[in-house]
Amino acid sequence: MGDSTPFPSPAAIARAELLTRERFVYDGESLEEALAPGSARRRAMDAALEEVEAGLTQPSIEWRRKFSLLLGLERLLSEDEAHLADGTVLSAHQVDALSGTLTALLAEAQRNGNGAAAPPALPEPTQLASAAIPGEEDSELDDADEGDDEEPEDWPEDEELDEDIQLEDQPEDPNADKRFWFEHATGAGKTVAALGFVEASRTGGILILTHRRNLVDQFNGELRDRGYRDRISAPLLDGHDASNGPVTVETYQWFVRNAGRISDAYTIVVCDEAHTALGEKTSAAIRRWSGPIFIGMTATGALIARHVTDLFPTQTSRFDLAQAARRGVIAPLRCIRIPPGPGVRTIAKVPLRRGEVDTEFDQEMLAELLDQTPFNMAIADLYKTRFNGIPGVVYAAGVRHAYNVAQAFREVGMKAQGVSGETPKRQLARILADYESGKIDVLVNAQLLAEGWNSPRATICMHLAPTASKRIYQQRVGRVTRRHPGKEAGIVIDFVHPATKHDDPVVTLHSLLDRDVYRGGAIVVGPVRRGRGRRVRVERRVLPVTPDPERRAEVFERELWRIAVEHLDYGEQHVWAALAGARVAPNGWRRAKAMLHFDRGGELKRRFLLTALQRNRNPQLRLRALQEIAASRDAEAFDTAIDIMAGWPRDERREGVKVMLQALAERRIGRRDQANAWIWRMAEYTREIHEEYAVQRWPETKRLLGLLVNSSGAAHARNARRLVHAARKEDRRLSAALLAAALAHTPEAEEALRGARTRMARKPAALARELLRNFPKGRRGKSRRRRRSAGAASPGTRPEETAVGTSTLEVDEGESAQDDTLSTEDIAEDTESDAPADDDAEDSGAEAPGEHGAEEAA
Repeated sequence: MGDSTPFPSPAAIARAELLTRERFVYDGESLEEALAPGSARRRAMDAALEEVEAGLTQPSIEWRRKFSLLLGLERLLSEDEAHLADGTVLSAHQVDALSGTLTALLAEAQRNGNGAAAPPALPEPTQLASAAIPGEEDSELDDADEGDDEEPEDWPEDEELDEDIQLEDQPEDPNADKRFWFEHATGAGKTVAALGFVEASRTGGILILTHRRNLVDQFNGELRDRGYRDRISAPLLDGHDASNGPVTVETYQWFVRNAGRISDAYTIVVCDEAHTALGEKTSAAIRRWSGPIFIGMTATGALIARHVTDLFPTQTSRFDLAQAARRGVIAPLRCIRIPPGPGVRTIAKVPLRRGEVDTEFDQEMLAELLDQTPFNMAIADLYKTRFNGIPGVVYAAGVRHAYNVAQAFREVGMKAQGVSGETPKRQLARILADYESGKIDVLVNAQLLAEGWNSPRATICMHLAPTASKRIYQQRVGRVTRRHPGKEAGIVIDFVHPATKHDDPVVTLHSLLDRDVYRGGAIVVGPVRRGRGRRVRVERRVLPVTPDPERRAEVFERELWRIAVEHLDYGEQHVWAALAGARVAPNGWRRAKAMLHFDRGGELKRRFLLTALQRNRNPQLRLRALQEIAASRDAEAFDTAIDIMAGWPRDERREGVKVMLQALAERRIGRRDQANAWIWRMAEYTREIHEEYAVQRWPETKRLLGLLVNSSGAAHARNARRLVHAARKEDRRLSAALLAAALAHTPEAEEALRGARTRMARKPAALARELLRNFPKGRRGKSRRRRRSAGAASPGTRPEETAVGTSTLEVDEGESAQDDTLSTEDIAEDTESDAPADDDAEDSGAEAPGEHGAEEAA
């Protein structure tokens, strides 16, 4: 019927609805809207009316293939709340999977809307030989009468391909537009979403394929529980038909084995764990069957998207682990990283083997490395100490390792049991039932429980055997994501160094979710619910784990004071020390130093202090850093600090010079020539102070310094030698002040001054003390001096004490410049106490008066 066909009568619509068991016009819709010419619903009704006129009592297979799912999804999604037969309301992400599929079907119907015929189907083989999918662990799961399970080879072993033969180009995939897939996180309800397709298809049959026999039983149980018991059907083979929407659950092995015999009554094929259908035999069988619509569902499609999209080109919905946890559909996830022991650190030497889907460690070498009795006992003791009583799943490296670890757990008093593909089916079912009832707390396995096993009680996922496959890792983690009363969050334990980055071959929870920061015990994904049964302690400090330099820099900026510096590599430790020195505040100084407690060599502390000197904006902290550098007696840091002080403001530079001179006066730092150079360099920084003292002590100083400054050439050198000669006749303090105040402009004058300064600095400590005395004394508090003045008037106080107190008070109350000028008492005291000292005898005179006289005579 063309687009010009008039709208059908209500009686014709009723006959079409009776045949198809679907509605064509919903409440609130007009005929023009619902049955617009060329629309998918109009073409479905026209085809149904043709079949009614042909005398059919049930829709044909061709009609069911084209329109059964499309109309069923429209009906299901038109409800206020999409629900299953038992009343279970579908969640938003499950509705997204259905609506995404409907959108893709409508788009495809629109492309073929002009009555274009479907592409011709490839000839189907009569029957493929028996085949088994790699990874099927339980050979007893297949029925005994199904024949040999050995997978046939693709070509005879003795037949060799001729290198000169050109293989023909492979034909395009004719059924690709009928294959869709969606990704839902483990525990987010993929099974319920699959039952949404069962609810939608009332006449077309549904074939559900899964990769293990125990999952067949699980799906059948869900169908019975959700109200579809009457639709469960035995496999339809060899042309058998049923139009009541039969539902059959089978394995991929059965599908490959019976390819070509499966009835066309199945118009929808749901592929559970679609990544397991990527094997050569299974994917070939799917491509050959061009009739039904294939819908793949997986939790790890994004991790192997290239392979999944090869077979299922169109993705209709995505609801990954992070989204599911954030919305509260699954339990939040916490992570704890435990560094492996010295014997296990050689895991980096275990080679990687590339498989059909992804890359994984060599399992035999991994088992040989990990299956050590001390290591197994240490793991058991760790679990009992930190997680006793918390149900968990441990993934070991192989079957033998799993049993040995379970034995170690039992020896320390834990209720643990090992399971594997070798465990008899009845015994496995009993062990899993005991785990659910609480008789067993820990299940140890290799890979048996990574897929297809659901236990809401499981809380801990321990990756005892690391994996390089993100797909396998996420499947493991999915065992602890289901919500359960009393379960605050799933706990994932990774045996890696805390600072392991995402570019390491070992997959971690943070690399799986691409998180920037690791914080032990903290929520990695999902809402944080404080005070609701948290089972682990959350560490205060964090570590950057992203390999991206820009993102790591952002972590340093954001979490500077919470980073566990001891776990960073050497270069980043220096980066942290520099940032901390530049940004530390007065109230965080002790904390910053405490974060470098592990620095035995002192290199990081030196970097921290020097950066504080150079870049910190707080003057008090800069002086504090200078004091600690001086106290450390680190000659290299001392020299760098003196260079940095050159750029400080004048008053701050004076305080810094006082700190450094005091350190040189009290302790020996560096070599004597280094100390000599440091002292005279700092004397140059504070030249005006020493000049002021020298002028006040000896008026001739002003004339000598003036001659030196205002002369040039040979005269400048003569004046420099004249000043040196005059300085030798004065006492040590004045002589040091004169040399510190002198400023040379020519090499000859500089040489003369350098020689005099070198002779005076025979003992740097004594010279530092003399220069230190030239600095003005600090101002004392007025209140203290007033108390002293008041105390002088009290009875029993000596008159001279009263006079001194009054004089001091008068000076303080007047407009004094005590910080910049020297008192006459200081000058008089120096004149009386200091005897004239020769340049060569200055240091020895500071130690012994007798030696001073002997050297002066010499």
